[in-house]
Amino acid sequence: MPLYEYEPEGGECKICGGRFELRRPIDRPPLKNCPLCRKPVRKVVSLINTPKLTKPLSVAEAKSAGFAVYERREKGVYERL
Repeated sequence: MPLYEYEPEGGECKICGGRFELRRPIDRPPLKNCPLCRKPVRKVVSLINTPKLTKPLSVAEAKSAGFAVYERREKGVYERL
């Protein structure tokens, strides 16, 4: 589910604290009112989060993360480690 950011249209709010994040399914329409204070809100364009890998994963790290690790034996033949 994507993460959306909203902020009140009329400035800061003491109840919701101004800008807030909300997880919503992509097929739902954007919020019109804050769920806490019921003031009108607008959707804010936010930064995207991309993972940054600094080094390749080892076989043990990949297995502990739940991935299946295969090694190539010959052309078209792979063996699971």
